[in-house]
Amino acid sequence: MPNGGIHFRVWAPNAASVKLVLDHPDSSRNSTALNLNAEIGGYWSASVDAARPGMTYRFDLGLGDQPYPDPASRYQPEGPHGPSLIVDSSFPWTDQHWDGIPEQGRVLYEMHIGTFTIEGTYRAAARELPELAQLGITVIQLMPLSEFDGDFGWGYDGVDFYAPYHKYGSPDDLRSFIDQAHNLGIGVILDVVYNHCGASGCFLPKFSREYFSETYQSEWGEVFNFDGENNQPVREFIISNAIYWITEFHFDGFRLDATQQIFDASKDHIIAALAREARKAAGNRALYIIAENEPQHCHLVYPSDEQGYGLDGLLNDDFHHAATVALKGWREAYFLDYKGEPQEFISSSKYGYLYQGQWYAWQKQNRGTPSFGLEIDTFVHFLQNHDQVANTGLGNRLHVSSHPALYRAFTALLLLGPATPLLFQGQEFCATSPFLYFADHKGELANMVHKGRSEFLQQFPSLAAPETAAHLLRPDDPAAFNSSKLDLLQRTQNAGAYQLHKDLLRLRREDPVFSHRNLAGVDGAVLSGSAFVLRYFSHDRQQDRLLLINMGCDLAMSPLPQPLLAPPLNATWEILWCSEHPQYDGHGTVPLNLNEKWVLPGLCALVLQPCALLKTGISEEIDNASIDHA
Repeated sequence: MPNGGIHFRVWAPNAASVKLVLDHPDSSRNSTALNLNAEIGGYWSASVDAARPGMTYRFDLGLGDQPYPDPASRYQPEGPHGPSLIVDSSFPWTDQHWDGIPEQGRVLYEMHIGTFTIEGTYRAAARELPELAQLGITVIQLMPLSEFDGDFGWGYDGVDFYAPYHKYGSPDDLRSFIDQAHNLGIGVILDVVYNHCGASGCFLPKFSREYFSETYQSEWGEVFNFDGENNQPVREFIISNAIYWITEFHFDGFRLDATQQIFDASKDHIIAALAREARKAAGNRALYIIAENEPQHCHLVYPSDEQGYGLDGLLNDDFHHAATVALKGWREAYFLDYKGEPQEFISSSKYGYLYQGQWYAWQKQNRGTPSFGLEIDTFVHFLQNHDQVANTGLGNRLHVSSHPALYRAFTALLLLGPATPLLFQGQEFCATSPFLYFADHKGELANMVHKGRSEFLQQFPSLAAPETAAHLLRPDDPAAFNSSKLDLLQRTQNAGAYQLHKDLLRLRREDPVFSHRNLAGVDGAVLSGSAFVLRYFSHDRQQDRLLLINMGCDLAMSPLPQPLLAPPLNATWEILWCSEHPQYDGHGTVPLNLNEKWVLPGLCALVLQPCALLKTGISEEIDNASIDHA
């Protein structure tokens, strides 16, 4: 308000009266109750001169029970069951130069604030931003931050959608984190959950039952009412939430969680509306919005004039699943429909999704839609993320159960592949800490979550075995949370793995072809049952790159009737990079004899670049013939 005070407004269409319960700013916690004025559409509002930032408040809905926190609370210093805090949203931003995340060169890094550092705070995480910038990270993807109940959790059970989780620090601590990231050239996107609300501390139904749909149910319970009766205030609540994160915190976009569980039959789907309005709010700042979508529906990234939702990217589980089979030989549960064979990695490098409408045996139905025509960097590829690490039951990271050399080779495929790569926190230095499923619920809810998690993991026969099940921690066990915290000293202890990631990201960033500055396209070929090549074509055809991956033993290749192995005119190939360099704890780089029989080293990734030949003999004749023809 221009002359001081605070304006309060809340949607409570079924209430006969609504009072603001404003706490006095002293230790006595005495409060004053003030009547709000009814508005059209079920809203209640009032301007209160005496209200100031730092004061706490709640709403009395006339139900004869306790007053409740604000559904749009900006901060819950005592958690979701406590009062809401009036927050001063002014902040001395220094990122005026920041134009948003560039379209090319994106490298994502998934971070859980509570476990990224021992302290588990925004301030502690901010200290590590220069290191992430030096590594080559361009986008941090923060796991959900909306206030949830308990002392620890993943954040997917948020209940106060506008309030950053209080255990991580203040709203200004979060703003400072993003401001520092921008000044280091790193964008920050937020993982948002618009498909359901958490089970503990959600008071939205007290304000209106119409927040939730009477038509649909998600895998996790009630879903928001985006297309039913009186849906407009609900749509406004969610769209305004997205705008809030963009404008008041300068987030650069979103990762939309489980979009297949966001149900909306209206002509203007809530996802499309949210993305459109968020971009308007961002102005000239470019946003990056990606989606998790298990059924693999490509229309999420189509433009609106092609009946799409206008998003920028899609997470690709297919790449992860095929890589896991190749690295672990594990084909349980949803890994059943993958072989871990060379063609899968060629196809995913060209087309993204592997399942684009074919039969998917695990689900006993067809899965996916065609991706042809989409740019390959629309797809986000990963070897680890929060779900897939935790779904091992014991929280083991993929490198723990893989051959070290083969894992190095697949790291090269991830970080040099044409898709957009995502690293999960600690992956860059092969962290030994697990990442478990943890949720600090109490009583019967804790038992229900533990039971549900145990039943989910039983789709994997190895995890259902009694000797394995006995070692699985309950989600509400603090040890599950504490053991998941990273030890950042392992950057030094695991220096070989860290250097591997640094060098690959430098190559991706600085090489004229891998950086996409001179990339005309990518093709690939199977070389054997365990080996394949990806050729990166440059626009001038003289700076092509080869990425060779051998998942098996040393491979002698002769003859070589494969045109993708042919060098550019008047050139031969030389090794630019090898995953088995001793600095990565490899066994050493074996020189390639490219004039006769190629021997491709086993469990290895090689990058080849053209090397000009001396112009003698036949090469001179070819050049002269080309001149004469011209």
